[in-house]
Amino acid sequence: MPLDIPSVTPSEEERLAELGITQTLDRSMSGRQNFAVSFTIISILSGCLTMYGFGMNTGGPALIMWGWLIVGLMTLFVGLAMAEVCSSYPTSAGLYFWAHKLAPRGSAPAWAWFTGWFNTLGQIAVTAGIDFGAASFLNAYLNLQFGYAATPGHTIALFGIILVLHAVVNTFRVRIVGFFNTVSVWWHLIGVVVIVGALLLVPDHHQSPRYVFTEFVNNTGWGSAVYVGLVGLLMAQYTFTGYDASAHMTEETKNASVEGPKGIVRSILVSWAAGFVLLFGLTFAIQSYTGALASKTGVPPAQIFMDALGESTGKVMLLIVIGAQLFCGMASVTANSRMIYAFSRDGALPFSRVWHKLHPGTRTPTNAVWLAAGGAFVLGLPYLFNSTAYAAVTSIATIGLYIAYIIPTLLRLRQGDAFQRGPWHLGRWSKPVGVLAVAWVVVITLLFMLPQAAPVTIETFNYAPIAVGVVLAFSGTWWVGSARKWFLNPAHPRNSTSPLPVSQGASR
Repeated sequence: MPLDIPSVTPSEEERLAELGITQTLDRSMSGRQNFAVSFTIISILSGCLTMYGFGMNTGGPALIMWGWLIVGLMTLFVGLAMAEVCSSYPTSAGLYFWAHKLAPRGSAPAWAWFTGWFNTLGQIAVTAGIDFGAASFLNAYLNLQFGYAATPGHTIALFGIILVLHAVVNTFRVRIVGFFNTVSVWWHLIGVVVIVGALLLVPDHHQSPRYVFTEFVNNTGWGSAVYVGLVGLLMAQYTFTGYDASAHMTEETKNASVEGPKGIVRSILVSWAAGFVLLFGLTFAIQSYTGALASKTGVPPAQIFMDALGESTGKVMLLIVIGAQLFCGMASVTANSRMIYAFSRDGALPFSRVWHKLHPGTRTPTNAVWLAAGGAFVLGLPYLFNSTAYAAVTSIATIGLYIAYIIPTLLRLRQGDAFQRGPWHLGRWSKPVGVLAVAWVVVITLLFMLPQAAPVTIETFNYAPIAVGVVLAFSGTWWVGSARKWFLNPAHPRNSTSPLPVSQGASR
């Protein structure tokens, strides 16, 4: 009995065929749902609030507010450059596929290989960061409501349960995930209005606007305010990750060459505006700065809610945030699994035949879903002995993703006028936007490798460089020893006899 896969417009099927790919995924997402995936993964109620304590210690209100504005603008440049490439190559393989198509013919497989590995690292780390943040906030709520202490062991246990929940949800048809993501958009937007409205109207005391935009705090142990300010940009930059999800979902999106790019850009713009409102409202309502940092919940925003609104209302606000974070983690596993599915389609992961399988009933990459969840759990385990582990995970996510984001943009700049634009493009602004995007990613990659607290000990060490180094060493060794001979090489005997399709075809 043939599978009931929704009809696909000929132009979409033909474009995939031109790229060497056969339509196999369930193409049933609308453009609005595509936007919803990226907006949900950016999740200002997740990224902004889970990293808010980091921001309070690393620059304080001034860096929280101005850092958000600056980082949001630079992220928009990165997103615009990505969106232009996405329009030309609307496939779930996303970034590494783009690198392969844009690089010079002789070196194209190498560019694609390392882009794919950085994207995989970043995707798994961002899933870990999102669900770990949700576990921290859930632990704070359970501590307040039932006395379930906010200990590392308890947080890790909740982290594992949340990952299992998100993996289970992602084993169903993509239409169900799309529905949840649509609900998530409204949950986030209405949630921000409710939270900020309460924080502005209920408390008798507020901080001054001068305090919100100029108060600088340094609890890092470092003496340089400039260094602390630069490292403090991590809070905003980590939040602005995951919008490549719109690209990874293009094989499941109608009119993907237009709706995929729109999803990337819209998700950044809406998050930038709503995030600024949220951060202002939260900072404006701080009653006790030191009290929030020392909260027994382990989550400063939870203490700010309770101090400003009372314990009962504060718990309601906390539940709104937890709901948003759970939506965010679910969407992250969705995008992560599509990246794993596409990369393994070209044999680039160990045991690729396992991760590339689709469930015959739902047409979803179920095995890739469980790999995404399992890999995220492993990245979160160092929290059991490292107090800065969460900041390290967010650094890994930011570095891995942004390196993968920017490689196709760099290669597109090298092509110049030879680049074949899709229906959504930047016109004459393509080059200046691309140059700014590349420069920004170089800066933040170096910044977020640096130590975030002093003195540097086993408990405060930023292990992001180690994680990035391990992935580079593993992928580099595999490339030199074997993969350079067969990866994206249809003529190699391994590919001619393998059941895995070599989807990329030849580079232009």
